[in-house]
Amino acid sequence: MADLSVFPITRSWPATHPDRIQLYSLATPNGVKVSIMLEETGLPYEAHLIDIMKNETWTPEFLSLNPNGKIPAIIDPAGPDGRPVGLFESGAILLYLAEKTGSFLPADPVARIETIQWVFFQMAAVGPMFGQLGFFHKFAGREIEDKRPLERYRAESERLLGVLESRLDGRDWIMGDDYTIADISLLGWVRNLIGFYGAGDLVHFEKLINVPAWLERGLARPAVQRGLDIPKRPA
Repeated sequence: MADLSVFPITRSWPATHPDRIQLYSLATPNGVKVSIMLEETGLPYEAHLIDIMKNETWTPEFLSLNPNGKIPAIIDPAGPDGRPVGLFESGAILLYLAEKTGSFLPADPVARIETIQWVFFQMAAVGPMFGQLGFFHKFAGREIEDKRPLERYRAESERLLGVLESRLDGRDWIMGDDYTIADISLLGWVRNLIGFYGAGDLVHFEKLINVPAWLERGLARPAVQRGLDIPKRPA
């Protein structure tokens, strides 16, 4: 059995099952990418709730695993060559888990790199832009009198949805017939934009056809539904 005591984070969030993947996360759009992936693959794991409202990501123990102070992060006790490995950045974790299990990432080299390309699209564009729109529409940013930042992120979020709408034309999933880590990376963000952020009207989501249908298909997957609620938020 792997000795996870070499990872300082386990002092604050002890592993009850050190033989399983340790997930340090919260059910945010970035966090649920990894919980959904773990549910989809069936890999055994143990989820630890990280309360960002209590600044738990800025403790020395958490920073020892992710120096960027963000969720999610994982420790895999059975990493490459059987050695434990710690990882942060949700996109990197998705790729790692896909390669570990041989799941949700095409074997064909061209399809593989195209899938990764769409994960990068989510990481570099969709996440940051949707997140900023949420800040200026729903959270503290809405109190800013100058509405140019809100409009900037609203327009860019609408444009990005248009990119997805075009990509999904004639396709069930981002990569066509196959559900992949590209879909897993994007589902939580699109759901959050129109749900928790309440920005559907702002980005004219009702005018789209392909994206809503894709979102409905994704949310109908049992593993997605489970992953969206892991780790459970405090009552």
